[in-house]
Amino acid sequence: MSDRTGAAIRKLRLARGWNLATLSAESGVPISTISRVELGQNALNYEKLMRLCRALDVDLEGLVTREAEAAHGRSGRRAVMRAGDGPPTRISGNTGRRAAADLKAKSLSPIVVDVTAASLGAHGPMTAHDGEAYLLVLDGEVEFHSEHYAPLRLAAGDAIYFDATSGYALIAPTRPARALVVAAGETAFGP
Repeated sequence: MSDRTGAAIRKLRLARGWNLATLSAESGVPISTISRVELGQNALNYEKLMRLCRALDVDLEGLVTREAEAAHGRSGRRAVMRAGDGPPTRISGNTGRRAAADLKAKSLSPIVVDVTAASLGAHGPMTAHDGEAYLLVLDGEVEFHSEHYAPLRLAAGDAIYFDATSGYALIAPTRPARALVVAAGETAFGP
């Protein structure tokens, strides 16, 4: 392990709003050990490293990715999506195009969705996936159905932030519409 390991652990800890004592309590690794690792003064054995990874809810690969970011500062990554680009995918009973599909270890999954389902019957079962999501209507009108709320009509420019673990459906009540859906995680929508 390198000095970058400590920087990555510190970055993850601070992102959760945790102090050293909280991470120590969650992982069972002494505060003094975590502090020395974050300062680059000490290395971790495998067992303590795995306990910290579990407490921070990151696998070893995710920690290595953050080590690389810590080594190089900002990643400078980018992905350009031209109209019609991106691999097709199904989302909420509709078709869409994945944006930035070539980037690995993303914290967001953006998809431009062509909303064509005109009714819940045409939509099929409600969609659900891990995390939270954000929907912005780009064109037309979308009716947002949820397991927990009454249907909500959204016009172009309207948006909703929602818990995606609850079932939801996107309906185009008057004519086909287009929306941007951004979900937490790299594989929120599956293949």
